[in-house]
Amino acid sequence: MTNIEKAKALIGTFNSGDLKLADSLLAKKYTQHNLAFADGREAFIAAVAGLQQAPVKTTVNVVRAFEDADFVVLQVVYNFAGAGDVVNFDVFRFENGLIAEHWDNSQAKALANPSGHTQIDGGTDIVPNENTEKTRAIVAGFIGDVLRGERPEKLTSYFDGDNYIQHNIAIADGLSGLGAALGEMAKEGIQMIYERTFKVLACGNYALGMSEGSFGGKATVYYDLFRVENGFIAEHWDVMEETMPKEKWANQNGKF
Repeated sequence: MTNIEKAKALIGTFNSGDLKLADSLLAKKYTQHNLAFADGREAFIAAVAGLQQAPVKTTVNVVRAFEDADFVVLQVVYNFAGAGDVVNFDVFRFENGLIAEHWDNSQAKALANPSGHTQIDGGTDIVPNENTEKTRAIVAGFIGDVLRGERPEKLTSYFDGDNYIQHNIAIADGLSGLGAALGEMAKEGIQMIYERTFKVLACGNYALGMSEGSFGGKATVYYDLFRVENGFIAEHWDVMEETMPKEKWANQNGKF
């Protein structure tokens, strides 16, 4: 199996309950960054076994997938034991062909945004090409200059006019839609702050930024997937998740 196939197979065990398959895909030292789950390989396998006891089967729908060196990125819609659909980004690090580390971010699935886009619609074909490093540089630049606020005057240079497809649940298309949303947030005294970017993973015309900061004064992790076209940011999907209080963490690895 390819690494993408292995990552898909691992999360597929949430539905199938195949403990032997899960065991065969995980490194002996498996590091978990989902703060709701205990660390380690045995804890993951126990979680898979636990889901099989639920009266409602867990469903797993992979929407997008790509690979960047030893990392695999999956955008997934889960419904864990009938608890409701959540949109997730899962990032897996491979070591010697096995899954050694996992990060993720999750947000409840919502209705279409003001422009009629959902959190998951749009193109799904992510393939390697000669643009990968250029895409990574553009997205890393935008996150630093604009989202982290290091050079906000460069905002318009990252876009082809108002041509920008937005999948955020509350924001309309275009720079105009982004500006309107930020204006409304400012009126309400809500600040969206990006403080640190952990990693930017890229493949072809797509790149995922993994960042942390705060939203409305609450510690928040941001996963932002961008599609770049002709050197400009053309489309954006995201998941924002409030970081749970440290006293509730099931492991001490942190979100990053």
